[in-house]
Amino acid sequence: MKKQIAILGSTGSIGTQALQVIGANPDLFEVYALTANNSVELLAEQAHQFLPDCVVIANEAKYNRLKDLVADIPVKVYAGMKAICEVVTADPINIVLASMVGYAGLKPTMEAIKAGKVIALANKETMVVAGEIITAMANEYHVPILPVDSEHSAIFQCLEYGNPIEKILLTASGGPFRTYSMDQIAKVTKEEALNHPNWKMGAKITIDSASMMNKGFEVMEAKWLFDVHPDRIEVLVHPQSIVHSAVQFVDGSVKAQLGMPDMRLPIQFAFSFPKRLKSDFERLDLFDIKSLTFEKPDLGKFRNLALAYEAIHKGGNMPCIINAANEVVVDAFLHDRISFLGMSDIIEETMWKACYISKPTYEDYVATDADARRIAQDLL
Repeated sequence: MKKQIAILGSTGSIGTQALQVIGANPDLFEVYALTANNSVELLAEQAHQFLPDCVVIANEAKYNRLKDLVADIPVKVYAGMKAICEVVTADPINIVLASMVGYAGLKPTMEAIKAGKVIALANKETMVVAGEIITAMANEYHVPILPVDSEHSAIFQCLEYGNPIEKILLTASGGPFRTYSMDQIAKVTKEEALNHPNWKMGAKITIDSASMMNKGFEVMEAKWLFDVHPDRIEVLVHPQSIVHSAVQFVDGSVKAQLGMPDMRLPIQFAFSFPKRLKSDFERLDLFDIKSLTFEKPDLGKFRNLALAYEAIHKGGNMPCIINAANEVVVDAFLHDRISFLGMSDIIEETMWKACYISKPTYEDYVATDADARRIAQDLL
């Protein structure tokens, strides 16, 4: 039987690469549902190529346009976030690839877990905002969460059943500004920030990588995915992006996962787990690698990573606050409304001003997200 896959965020970087994986393995995987936020034309193109059971456009204003574009194929058309949350519960679906950008991915992921679907998790904000709730739900409904982020997939691939780990070694490329001085960083443009040296990703995650907020979020995600205290998660700046992450076991042995920087590999591994599938992905040739280097991150230069660690240690709804503020300032930076370093200033002030809740419920997270966004917008 082919695995039926729902892709939340099919028009984004992860979604389009997931469709490449499915297209290369048509005897194993089939698209059941595709969703997008605004990219109605690309969503329609994907529907024509993969003929899913249904497509959903989150922006309800684009429903009629989508319906017209796919009128010639037998596909159901829906619109709105409520529809996305309902579609993921469909009986035939085996795997839900959660690759929507930002906080918006939380509610559909929760609904998919309650419906017993395997979660291929590419939306790290889900674990950042509500990791405690998500992991508790996954345990309650006996649902596996398979990481798709290259770093967390690497850690997952390195774990050994029954052998406890001493610490996680979480690698980071350092982004495009790793060697810049503070004076240089103060003047960077969005075009420079979007020019990642190793990875091709969506705009939001590329800016997060440049500011190293992305790595802070990955520390939070690793805490919940692997039940490890954040003090035992060490960030290593590794500019070559060949070692995707590693774990150190209690005997001192270190196991790492290496490979070319290609997101299709962790996507395919999540889809095929526990098996590995043959692929035509570019192979790593160690003879071509001149050096593998590792550095400590500069927390003075990349304040967002320091702020993320503060949020992790504070706990409660503080990660939700920092995530909401970050989404606001990244959008502002992409629209030339704030400087690169100014993003950290607003995030930090929002963390101080937003209402802190030590034991938040889901409803508290919803309210916190709205409150933190309002504060960050006012500060802008």
